[in-house]
Amino acid sequence: MGPSTPDIFHIPAPVLPGHIPPDSYDSFRGTNTPLIIDNGASNLRFGFSTSESPNDPSGQVDTNTLIPHSAQNVIAKYKERKYNQPLLLFGDGIDAESGAKGQAKTPWEGDVLLNIDALEHALDCAFIQLGIDTPSVQHPVLMTERLGSPLHSRALTSELMFEQYSVPSLAYCIDSVMSFHQNNRAQTPNTPFEADGLVISFNTASTSVIPILSGKGVLSQAKRIPWGAQQSTEYLLKLIQLKYHSFPTRVTSTQAAWMLHNFCGFATDYPSTLRSLKIPANLRASERIIQFPFALPVVDEKTEEELARIAEKRKEQGKKLQEMAAKNRTEKLLQKENDLQYLLNLKEGRSENKREWTNTLQSEGFEGDAKLDETIKKLEHDLKRARKKEMEGTDEPEEPTFNLIDLPDAELDEESLKEKKKQKLMKAGWDARARARREKEKEREEKVAEEKRDEEERDSNFEEWASRLRREQEVLMTKMKERGRRKAALADRKSAAAQARMKNIASLAADDRVSKKKRKAGGEDMFGADDDDWAIYRKINAAAASSDEDEDHNQLQAIESKLLLHDPTFTARHTHASLTSQRSALISAFRPQYEEGDIAGNTRIHLSTERWRVCETYFSPGMGGVDSAGVGEVLQSVLARFTEAEKARLVKQVFITGGPSQFPGLLERIYATLRPILPPEMYLRDVVRAADPSLDAWRGMASFANTEEFSNIVVTRDEYDEWGGERIKRWWGGNWNSAV
Repeated sequence: MGPSTPDIFHIPAPVLPGHIPPDSYDSFRGTNTPLIIDNGASNLRFGFSTSESPNDPSGQVDTNTLIPHSAQNVIAKYKERKYNQPLLLFGDGIDAESGAKGQAKTPWEGDVLLNIDALEHALDCAFIQLGIDTPSVQHPVLMTERLGSPLHSRALTSELMFEQYSVPSLAYCIDSVMSFHQNNRAQTPNTPFEADGLVISFNTASTSVIPILSGKGVLSQAKRIPWGAQQSTEYLLKLIQLKYHSFPTRVTSTQAAWMLHNFCGFATDYPSTLRSLKIPANLRASERIIQFPFALPVVDEKTEEELARIAEKRKEQGKKLQEMAAKNRTEKLLQKENDLQYLLNLKEGRSENKREWTNTLQSEGFEGDAKLDETIKKLEHDLKRARKKEMEGTDEPEEPTFNLIDLPDAELDEESLKEKKKQKLMKAGWDARARARREKEKEREEKVAEEKRDEEERDSNFEEWASRLRREQEVLMTKMKERGRRKAALADRKSAAAQARMKNIASLAADDRVSKKKRKAGGEDMFGADDDDWAIYRKINAAAASSDEDEDHNQLQAIESKLLLHDPTFTARHTHASLTSQRSALISAFRPQYEEGDIAGNTRIHLSTERWRVCETYFSPGMGGVDSAGVGEVLQSVLARFTEAEKARLVKQVFITGGPSQFPGLLERIYATLRPILPPEMYLRDVVRAADPSLDAWRGMASFANTEEFSNIVVTRDEYDEWGGERIKRWWGGNWNSAV
């Protein structure tokens, strides 16, 4: 598919499957036509080995034109909610019910066939699709199994085929060998298959290398590595999740598989390819941009009249709030005036009887006369400040009176002494605030004077002024950079800064300090007498920020604001914030950043190095976390077990098959891998890919099933009853384990 816009590809929308009616079984009823089943980990391909007319007078069948049924090898048991009925979904039908995806189950666990119940359900659906309506399947069956299939899996599969479906006979084969047979078989019927070659099969969960001599697979020298398309898809998905850890859309395994098969490929020389991608321009040229679905936010656009109406409404609301606040202030002021008048009247009507007056004060909530006087004084002060604020609009503090401070204590009673002590504290606080105001005013005056001198310098010699500020900015940025570098160095315990910190800690913990016993005897610890002594704690505390850090930052901001305001050559790109946030050109090319409001840009994935990195795992599985040899090492190991003559026969046809074999660059990479490990004089042909990597295995099985040899390698029902499900007959296209 081509991009909808230059270099931008869109994730395909899911397509719901349509209804496919079952085939007619009339043409095959009672014909004993072999039934071919390619039981792959991804897809189940099934069909009869002949055309729709098995009784063709010519007696020849062109299997190259046969197209089997194909469906995803997955089933799901799902209970439909509307009619409350259980459903058995198979293949693409699972996508029609969103709730069924969580119940999906495949017969395979990686590269091992374990879930026989899932295989049974899948075969039920396959036989229904073929239209088989008889109580049993009255057709010989040729079925695939993995290289070196476990006997347990084979026994369960044979039991299913013979006991459940009552097939008359059954044979197993290896799909990659049958694909090789389909591409190299003789065109004349009943001609022995005697081709030589080295088959490399790229499967869903594994990759196999099988040498073939004289048409027979040398399975004793075959090798398999536990890496396939499934692991590559998972690896690509992990790389995407690592690169886009906060991606707004969930990336599914299906989408990752689509990206793998459409945009990834093999590099003939992977290190050289990576070196070329170190140039940002090359990295951008090689990337593929994947656009994920997104929804634009609905913006309610308003007309100018509506905006003016909203602004007027807000203005009216603000005016009402101001009026309410003014009313509340007036009410509070009036309440304070009433309270003050009431307390003054209470004080003027003081009774001569002391006990009666004390009871009156307590009933009003006062402990004594001093508390009453304090409350009256506070109310008078608050009212005076409020009236002054209303008249002048300022809130200048007024110096209180301290009439008891200068009086001797002998002239004061107990209550007055308490009041005098309180006035001393109040006066000390007042003096401290006054000093702070004076210092603040002095700083303001100094700042005004400094700004005036700075302005005069700028007017008299602008270039010198700008150069001085730029030098100061550079000094501050260098200091902040060194501080950050030191923090980073302290995080590494082997760095010189970290080791110096440990030495300082050790010196502080040393025993040469003055002990407690010596201090009692008159010894003196002089640590701290010098202010620089306390800097040691700053050095050993890696997490503590420097006391000068905030001051440097504020000073830097002030310098940059002046330069931005007056120097036209100084732009926002020259500020410290911009310089520290700048990403390198290579990082920007690896993962471009979009603006926060760009919804389409923030839902894009840029594939660059991942396009070659994922496929490279076939040759270096360790990159993906699998402890295994790669394809190149396995090829070298397999070829080393043959003589030079046999090796020459094998490399005359290096054959690759399987879905992942269609990745771009694989033919050239296999050739570049084989050439250095072969003698220079040995001829190496170009690597050959199967004509149809996905269907050639099934077609090869169909063509073989139509030969007379097929009847000699099947296991009949009687032989199954005698041998059990693990035994098979040994032949050139099947496994050798437990074969007779």
